[in-house]
Formats: sequence, C-alpha cells, structure tokens
Amino acid sequence: MPQIMPEPGTVAHVQLVIERLRQVHPDAHCELNYETPLQLLVAVILSAQCTDVRVNKVTPALFARYRTAADFAGADRSELEELIRSTGFFRQKARFIQECCHGLLHTYGGVIPDNMDDLLTLTGVARKTANVVLGEIYGIAEGITVDTHVKRIAGRLGWSSGSSPQKVEKDLMEIIPKESWIEIAHLLIFHGRRVCDARKPDCPNCTLNDLCPSANI
Repeated sequence: MPQIMPEPGTVAHVQLVIERLRQVHPDAHCELNYETPLQLLVAVILSAQCTDVRVNKVTPALFARYRTAADFAGADRSELEELIRSTGFFRQKARFIQECCHGLLHTYGGVIPDNMDDLLTLTGVARKTANVVLGEIYGIAEGITVDTHVKRIAGRLGWSSGSSPQKVEKDLMEIIPKESWIEIAHLLIFHGRRVCDARKPDCPNCTLNDLCPSANI
C-alpha cells in the first residue's frame, strides 16, 4: 500500500520535513559574511531585496572603510551610498545604517541588543533582521526568519497561507518546535535556492515531493 502523507502542519509532517531537509542540506547556514555582530547587522540591512551573494561582494570594502558604529554613524553619506549602491535602494539603506548606528551608540553603548524589543527600536531593523541577529550572534530564538524562500515554501508545504511575513512567521511558530526555529529558516532558505525555485521548482528531484501538497510530479 502507498504510504499516506501526514497532514500538512501536523507534528509528524513537520518533523519529517525537518529530518529530510537536514539530510540534503547539512551545510545550511547564514551565507552572509561577517566577523562582528555589527557587521552582521549591517549586512542584513543591506540584504533587503538583494541577494546574499551581492551583499558579500560589497561588504569587504565597506567593512574595511567603516569598522565601528561610530564610523558608520559619522560617515559621509554620499560616500557610504556609493559603496553600497549595487545592493539597490542604496539611499534608504545608507540612511537606515547610519540612523541604526546612531541608535546603537546613544541608547545601547554601541552593543547590539540581545532581545527582540530593543532591536526593533533601531532604524532599519524589522523582525526578519532581528531574528537573524539574535539567532546568529546570541543563539536566541524569539521568532523565525521569514524571507521570500521561507514564505514560498511554507505556502507550498501547506504550513501557512499568510501573505505577509508576520503572518507566516506566526503560523510557523505555532507548528515548529522552538528548538528548531533558527535551523528551519536556514533549511528552507537553502532548499529554496537549490531545489524549490520560485518559477520552476524541481519537484521530481525534491526530497519532499511526497510530503508536499504542491508537488508537481
């Protein structure tokens, strides 16, 4: 008899998905290059509507020029904009970075906060950015990072029909064990990049095709 697929969103379904993704993406991790918490924060701000690959091409020169929050806060705006131009929306991102660093200096003594509420007070920091920073720097899971890959695959798996990152995150937090909140984002992002493409998902070769109600095989 054919194996019956667990109902999407059930404990059994979620656990099977996580186990299989671990097997095919054992190297899943944050692909932004950084050496300090500040560098990660800046890199995540730059990654909005931009690929990690592009950000990683920009940040070596950027981080060589500006090393501290004070450096970024006091930077010449036009110079900063030029260094990050290729990431898109460079004027807004330059403003976010400088205002964020001003906030870090004046409110938190230049230290990256270790909780969601404080991080969200910083300009340019929404839940996605805060979740990445908390998970990467502090190993703290206060939520689940939701980018375009996570949102897309969560929808295809039947885990969330939400149209906003906030709704998708809420749905995922309800069905995924908290100890897997940091990991699941990395796994889904890698799967989205390597297999579950937005336009042409490779369903026949996907390890989840028998668990995915959207599979086309």
